Order: sequence, then C-alpha cells, then structure tokens
Amino acid sequence: MTKEQKQEFTRRITQANSTQLIVILYEMLLLYLEEGAQAHASEDRDAFREAIRKARGCLNELLASLNPNYEPAPALLRLYLFCIRRLAYGEVRNDSKVLEEIEKVIRPLHDAYEKIAPQNENGPVMNNSQAVYAGLTYGRNTLTENMADQGANRGMLV
Repeated sequence: MTKEQKQEFTRRITQANSTQLIVILYEMLLLYLEEGAQAHASEDRDAFREAIRKARGCLNELLASLNPNYEPAPALLRLYLFCIRRLAYGEVRNDSKVLEEIEKVIRPLHDAYEKIAPQNENGPVMNNSQAVYAGLTYGRNTLTENMADQGANRGMLV
C-alpha cells in the first residue's frame, strides 16, 4: 500500500460511519490480496507473506465487527473463517490461487455493502476527529486538503 493510499484510507476512516468502515475494510483486504498476487508473481516470498498477514488482519477486524444478534452474522462468520483458513493454506503452500478464491468471496460482499452504505445515516464512528475539507486552490487547479480544528483536543475523549 502506497503512502497516498494509507493517507486516503486514514482520512476516510475518520469520517466513516459503521457501514462505511466495513466497506473500507473490504477495500483494504482486496488491495492486500492484489499486492500478494503481485508479490507472488515477482517471486518475493517475504512480500507475499506480509500481504497475507495484512489480509488476515483485515479479516480479523471484520470478524470482530460481527454482531451475533443479527441474521447475516453466522453466514459471514463462516465465510471469514473460510478465508482465513485459505490464507493460511496459501501461505504455507506458497500458492497464490487462494488469493483469487478469496477475492471471489469478498468482492460480492464489498459490492453489497457499498450499495447499502448510503442508507446508514448515522454519523461518523470517530467523534472528535479532525474535519477534512477539500477544495480547488487558486493555483494550478490542484486539490488541497485543509484540516479544521487543529487543536490538541481531538481523537479519543477520556
């Protein structure tokens, strides 16, 4: 993941509601699967294992976000556990085909959550985070981001 992608994910996470956070986790997972496939193609075993480790971290966060009181949770639990087992198999066997299998499972879930995300009208999960405003400058039509409320009282409130 490039520095710019990390910054974009970080910005989106600070402004996201609970459904949008799930979409972001799916996007990060898909990005790590892609990075793993590229690392395997270039025969970089360490980068392949690192991509699998990060993908597993995304899946663990998705597991932790499940609410067992609602119906899709048991099915999603089984899918996430299947993906984690396949990642472990792919890491041990140095097999990149499992990354394609997992992508086939995760892509439809990502698309479904992306469609329902606008229906969640709750505010951002992170309270007291910096507000980000983007706009065109008077310069050469470049996009700049201005952070509002740069005070010390931001992030977690205790």
